[in-house]
Amino acid sequence: MPLPEERINQPEERVLRQLVEALLFEKRLPAEWQNTDDGTFLHWRLRNIHYRCRARIGAFGRVRITAGSLQQNDGWGWQPAGLQQLLTALPAQPRVREQLASELEQTVRLCRWNRQQLVTPRSRRGLDFARLEAALDEGHPYHPCFKARTGFSERDHRQYGPEAAARFQLVWLAVERSCLRQSLPAKDTAFWLAELGGEAWDLLSTRLHGLGGSWESHGLLPLHPWQWQQQRHARLAAGLEQGRYLFLGAAGDHYQASQSVRTLLNADCPHKANIKLAMNMVNSSSLRTLAPHSVCSAPAISHWLTGVVASDPLFNTRYPLTLLAEYAGMIADEEGQLAAIWRQSLTPLLQPGEQAVPFNALMMLEQDGRPFIADWLARHGLEPWLDRLFEVAVLPVWHLLVAHGIALEAHGQNMVLVHRNGWPVRLVLRDFHESVEYVPAFVRAPERVPDFPALDACYRKAAPNQYYWMETLELLRELVMDTLFVFNLSEVSNLLESHCGLPENRFWSRLALRLERYASEHHLQARQRRLGHDARQLYTESLLTRKLSGNRVDYHHLIDNPLCAEPHHES
Repeated sequence: MPLPEERINQPEERVLRQLVEALLFEKRLPAEWQNTDDGTFLHWRLRNIHYRCRARIGAFGRVRITAGSLQQNDGWGWQPAGLQQLLTALPAQPRVREQLASELEQTVRLCRWNRQQLVTPRSRRGLDFARLEAALDEGHPYHPCFKARTGFSERDHRQYGPEAAARFQLVWLAVERSCLRQSLPAKDTAFWLAELGGEAWDLLSTRLHGLGGSWESHGLLPLHPWQWQQQRHARLAAGLEQGRYLFLGAAGDHYQASQSVRTLLNADCPHKANIKLAMNMVNSSSLRTLAPHSVCSAPAISHWLTGVVASDPLFNTRYPLTLLAEYAGMIADEEGQLAAIWRQSLTPLLQPGEQAVPFNALMMLEQDGRPFIADWLARHGLEPWLDRLFEVAVLPVWHLLVAHGIALEAHGQNMVLVHRNGWPVRLVLRDFHESVEYVPAFVRAPERVPDFPALDACYRKAAPNQYYWMETLELLRELVMDTLFVFNLSEVSNLLESHCGLPENRFWSRLALRLERYASEHHLQARQRRLGHDARQLYTESLLTRKLSGNRVDYHHLIDNPLCAEPHHES
């Protein structure tokens, strides 16, 4: 199903359009408005080729190009723009351009495969949470490499891509204990019996003993079967030959991929844990391994966050919030290629009558051309529903930031909306181990913060801004506003303007007033002001620029802020 501007059978058009939208938003193209006999266009020039498109500038300066309007003119008149010529002209090293081109081609290829091979449900509105995770096949609405999945063949996509909803077992390694670090909520045997069950544990034990190993000398580690195939003759080869790793084969419950590909839902027993596994692939802007320092820190971080939420009654009454705790982690290498994290399942936490949807469903259209949320809006009224959405989806994240000084990465895949017949009830957040930040002088209860130097030696000489503790409040503000507002709720406001008649400026002015009222209600005006969330302009992360740079340095650019009460100049 499409995003608002998507032409569902033309993935090349969407990939090119999102690439150009990102380049324009991040100010990598010298564009200006031009009035012509054909209308008003954004126009720019690259290597003697003129480009133009119809577009509007949405919230936070997000560029929204009209589908099918992107054209180029190399002296022979205006023609539909081509991806290859534009890529060739981009200011980047040849290897970076080649990698980007490969990821864009893979994105187009997998989108086309989905359209040709998958049976698309007539409507996703009635699907349960697990089936929605598979059916939400649109991918990232901003980044052009939204299905890059480097190294995935079409066969891999069918077996392990979330869209196909295939079920598969994990494969297991026995790892010499000297190579294995782990943080478990119980002793090994008790943990594995609870997670695997007696039958699978006995099967793996029999295989281990058959290879001459024992649980005294080795510990157990799950691998994604794709990761095993990718690494068995590479990173794992020497360890397998020397006996540091013993391959025990597939066993246990069947899983299916969530939208993030590497986080797996238990298909046999949905109440049991989700498992996040390292995968040596690039998707959108990141390599999907697990940051080594974060794996065994994850349980301590979840314990901290859940303790903060439990200590504040507002998270139970006014701003109901549920956190899916990451309660176990283990890693067997220094690069995060052999690692796993166990996360609490949402399924047993739902009350009778509650339904859960991944938050990014709220920005999508269905086959009937109407928004996924159309029936909810008709039932409850657009503005009452929107006010409730702010209360349930924004204020829990905002209260954690303003009142407690903790910033979380609340993007569309990390958020789950729990509702009753479309009426928002509470927010569920997930995935914390790499995406929580605080400033020591601003955090409300410093005694609750994990003792990070005791968790991992890498923290002892770490600089501020390297891991979880930041130097400035601007960084906390940026993490929350980038993920929750600039690249998440802006998609909802875009949908409501394009399909429901609610101008984006009304959406954001309404939210701005609610944030001001929140601070006044809880006497938090001074703390909220320190974050500068309503400044006329803000810095935001330049996701594509970072990719084009070919390094891991963060890049930022200035954007207009619709939460500011002052009028903005035209972007």
